Amino acid sequence: MDPIVVLFVFMAVVLVFVAATGFRIVRPYEKGLVEVLGKYETTVDSGLRWVMPFVKRLLKVDMREQVVDVPPQEVITKDNVVVTVDAVIYYEPTDPVKLLYNVGDFILAVTKLAQTNLRNVVGDLQLDDALISRELINARLREILDDATDKWGSRVVRVEIQRIEPPPDVTDAMHRQMKAERLRRAVVTEAEGEKRSAILRAEGVKQKQILEAEGEAEAIKRVAEGKRYEFETVAEGEGRAIERVFGAIHTGDPTPDLIAIRYLDALQGIADGQATKVFLPLEVTGVLGSLGAIREVFGTGDGDSTTLASPTAPAPTADPAA
Repeated sequence: MDPIVVLFVFMAVVLVFVAATGFRIVRPYEKGLVEVLGKYETTVDSGLRWVMPFVKRLLKVDMREQVVDVPPQEVITKDNVVVTVDAVIYYEPTDPVKLLYNVGDFILAVTKLAQTNLRNVVGDLQLDDALISRELINARLREILDDATDKWGSRVVRVEIQRIEPPPDVTDAMHRQMKAERLRRAVVTEAEGEKRSAILRAEGVKQKQILEAEGEAEAIKRVAEGKRYEFETVAEGEGRAIERVFGAIHTGDPTPDLIAIRYLDALQGIADGQATKVFLPLEVTGVLGSLGAIREVFGTGDGDSTTLASPTAPAPTADPAA
């Protein structure tokens, strides 16, 4: 075989191999930075890219959200208590060019920056405030880090404090204080419960007495209304009976003889008592004709005698010896 042909084939294979080495695949979550002889040229998106070997270089930058763990460190609070604090930082790249060329080691830089500002933020708070103000610490630290990392082509999404751990003696004192506070709350709650129970019992007795009094008053009222209704009904019946008797008398037009007989019947009922004197009304002229019958009724006998007296004349007294 001709040496020239062999050389040509060899060079072609080498060129194909070298050209093949220039293919690069950029993932969907990555950005590609193309450099020409060490100088930035352009930024390419995801896909299959070819760069000229030995002349150009493709650098990939991961654009996904990243997590940086800040190591634990000791921080002195405002009331001179040493606490151990650590945090977690979540960030996402926004500009791959700044992220690659403006900072040498972004992870180390953001970690040191977080530790320094964490000392400042926690150092401005007292221990009790630091323990209950994690949201405030997170917000302040995120704002500081976001402003500082903007020139590094990244954005701090959030900062989370993992733990704020006081010394063992302070922790023990806090536990005793918490236990005493819970005991105090239990005693107060129990006392309030007893007070409430006593108030409810007193209100129950009061309500019971009120209801009993109201029931008795209602019963007395009902009884009084029943008696009144009874009296009104009886009076109304007696009134109607009198009206009927009076009407019957006027309708029958009685004669003086009949009146005298009824009068004598009434006198006989009166004389049945133990009285020794009977006063007759002035209107006795209508019964003078029946004087004989009156004497038979009030005749003298072996027993006590009764004397008829008129209101117009002195009544004769009966002789007890008669």
